[in-house]
This record gives sequence, C-alpha cells and structure tokens, in this order.
Amino acid sequence: MPNIKILERQTLANKRSRLEQIRFEKTDSGVTKIQERELFHRPQAASILLYDPDRKTVILTRQFRLPVYLDKKEALLEACAGLLDEGEFPEHAIIREVEEETGFRISEIEKIAEGYSSPSSFTEYVHFFVGKYSPDMKVNEGGGLEEEGEDIEVLEFPAAAIREELIRGHIKDIKTLVLLQYALLHNLI
Repeated sequence: MPNIKILERQTLANKRSRLEQIRFEKTDSGVTKIQERELFHRPQAASILLYDPDRKTVILTRQFRLPVYLDKKEALLEACAGLLDEGEFPEHAIIREVEEETGFRISEIEKIAEGYSSPSSFTEYVHFFVGKYSPDMKVNEGGGLEEEGEDIEVLEFPAAAIREELIRGHIKDIKTLVLLQYALLHNLI
C-alpha cells in the first residue's frame, strides 16, 4: 500500500452531493508523485432484484437518468434501487424503495453482495439483494415519489425474455447486470 499525504481539498459543488478536488502526494516503492482527483461523495445505496420463483419472472424499472439520456438518448432497464437515508439499515432502505418504486410490499430478502459502484471517483457503496415477490404483494401502483421527481415505469419480464435482454446487451446498468447474473447462476429464474 502506498503512503498517501493529502495536500489540498477543494469543494467544487455541494448541492445534492458533494464534489471535491483533492490534491495528494503518493509515495510508492520510493517514488513520490503529486496527483489530483475529483471525488464525488455519494451516500450508500441498495439495489434488489425482485423475482417470482413460481412464475419465473422478474421486476425491473425504467426511468429517466440524465447522464444516460445525454450519452445515449435512452432510458435504462434497472433493478429497483435507492439511497440509504442517514442512519438507515440497507435492508430497511431497500424494502422502502421497493414499495415506493414498484408498489410491492415484500418481506423476504437476501443480501448477496456489497461493494463500491465506481471506486475511482465515487464513494458510493452498494448493498445488493434479491427478494421474492408475487402478484398478491402488490399494494399500490409504484412509480416512485413525485416530490423526488421520479416517474418510474414498472415492468415484469419472464425469465426467457430477460435472458434475451442480457444476451443482446440491452441491460446497461451495472447493478442490474450483477443481480441478473446472480439470479441466473443460482437458478432463481
């Protein structure tokens, strides 16, 4: 592990999340270099793949994401996800997000992984879950919270169709790729 000395920190933006520029000295194997990086501070997040083991289906969402729109002029198919509120447990956050986004009230979830979403520049740490759902668990239409600017389309896919989406490269969201691959490897769908 190299020796790191922070030389300067400058806040570039601090609205919804904080963006910092950090200048640091890095000494590794006797060689010292000065480097600069931008660091985007994000809260922890949770993501879940909802699956129905009896009907062999999954629930995904489609919603507007500005970076994706600016880059590809499209919306992503995504597993349900959201940020943890301060002090909130990942399990509680994802159950809350599932109901807000999809309209399902679930109780059976399993944590399968956790890790950094993009460690070169983001502090965001994501908790990955899978959870069972069935049609009788639907308590509202979902769609997200209007006050958060969410307009989420809830989509149900048969296992064969979601496999085709994967094979054709239509799933572009990394957290969704991780969750779907887990589901396929463990025969959940």
